[in-house]
Amino acid sequence: MPRTLSASDMVTRSSLSPPPTEPTDGEQAGQPLLDGAPSSASLDTLIQYLVPTADYYPEKAYIFTFLLSSRLFIEPQELLARVCHLCIEQQQLDKPVLDKAQVRRFGPKLLQLLTEWMETFPRDFQEESTIRHLKDVVGRIAPCDEAYRKRMQQLLQALHQKLVALGQGPEGVLGADKPISYRTKLPASIHRELLSVCSDPYMLAQQLTHVELERLRHIGPEEFVQPFVNKDPLAGTKPCFSDKTNNLEAYVKWFNRLCYLVATEICMPAKKKQRAQVIEFFIDVARECFNIGNFNSLMAIISGMNMSPVSRLKKTWAKVKTAKFFVLEHQMDPTGNFYNYRTALRGAAHRSLTAHSSREKIVIPFFSLFIKDIYFLNEGCANRLPSGHVNFEKFLELAKQVGEFITWKQVECPFEQDRSIIHYLHSAPIFSEDGLYLASYESESPENQTERERWKSLRSSILGKT
Repeated sequence: MPRTLSASDMVTRSSLSPPPTEPTDGEQAGQPLLDGAPSSASLDTLIQYLVPTADYYPEKAYIFTFLLSSRLFIEPQELLARVCHLCIEQQQLDKPVLDKAQVRRFGPKLLQLLTEWMETFPRDFQEESTIRHLKDVVGRIAPCDEAYRKRMQQLLQALHQKLVALGQGPEGVLGADKPISYRTKLPASIHRELLSVCSDPYMLAQQLTHVELERLRHIGPEEFVQPFVNKDPLAGTKPCFSDKTNNLEAYVKWFNRLCYLVATEICMPAKKKQRAQVIEFFIDVARECFNIGNFNSLMAIISGMNMSPVSRLKKTWAKVKTAKFFVLEHQMDPTGNFYNYRTALRGAAHRSLTAHSSREKIVIPFFSLFIKDIYFLNEGCANRLPSGHVNFEKFLELAKQVGEFITWKQVECPFEQDRSIIHYLHSAPIFSEDGLYLASYESESPENQTERERWKSLRSSILGKT
């Protein structure tokens, strides 16, 4: 089993010994690509640095950074083909007689590179053509040691199992994309209040953490780069390949679903005492999410409670002890580019690095902000410098952020799973925005002319269809 890469393995800056080949495009020999700024090189040179030889192996930091960012310039399948071609050419693997001593020094390094590539970016190997390239180059070194062929078979089996697991995906979010319209009373067969399924806020926070980590686990690091795979100015007019961000998009939908589920659960009860009880319950859940390090669920719960149909329930909120809620809101305040949240996130990340238990290792970032940070990093820096060289310094920073994410998503959830609660979170019906407003107006009457007109309009348009 290959060792799992940590963020520090992936992005630590240190000098990189250059491969024993001549530099190209006027680049200086021995240029350290992971030390100093700015770091840049032509794409051909960066590919050359990826290719191992009998006496050279690229650093883990370089491998991850380049494999992550290279898809902005070249398809992974084409990159692998070029790597295999360079291996054959440099090691003279197409000759009838091989230098067995040299191949025996080169072979383990090639297999190690393939291991790290498959482990971190398994979806790069979904095409049959990539497997043919692998079998070809390994088949050329196998006569020097049959263990290479056996190791290749083990890698392919592990890759197949990983792709099957990734293909299954997390449990589907039933109804997440189809919020229901408001009805005065939902049939008992399709709706139970959350508190009847789970009345313990600590338990619910733990089950939310299960859901978050399960969904995070299916997001590949390449999905953060895919949205930016448009047209490379120095390449053709065709994108490298179509976007493959299904798991990332599903995770964003999960956040939205949780927001609406919280709002639905609050607006459903007919009595304000019950609604206040639900609000206080979610405040306790949110606080426990904060303590765990589950910032994504925390933000979804706060967002749900701040939705207009919920926040307008003044008589209900008057019965709520709001001090704890205001503390949580302060932690997630967007002021200063979410300064308070970023401080808490750094604290959780530090705790994770020094943790002695799985619980202390949990860090689940507020995902929408994480995506936004990556977007602005991409938009704020050019992929290429005026010289045409790849702006590798930019991609070191990208790799640092994505590398932290990989470390966080690999944490095993330490809490016992409750399938009935998780099923409810995935499948309980949620109101549409209009449905939430109608439920809110039914709970506490419209206070002004604008609300009264909206109430009448919603009743005629929604209730008239049921």
